[in-house]
Amino acid sequence: MAVMEKLKMFIVQEPVVAASCLIAGIGLFLPAVVRPILDSMETSKQVPQPALRDVVAGMTGKKQD
Repeated sequence: MAVMEKLKMFIVQEPVVAASCLIAGIGLFLPAVVRPILDSMETSKQVPQPALRDVVAGMTGKKQD
């Protein structure tokens, strides 16, 4: 219980540092956990890019032959 009290005191005394530590923890957690999950699901395969003329035609509304 003493650890929780010290943690509460740290958060109250240094909220910016505590928030920074939380953000850093999330930043370290996500790549270490989410990337292997995505790799195992094979959803990280690259999608083939459409031809540039198809993109331009879609944006301008003009059909190019």
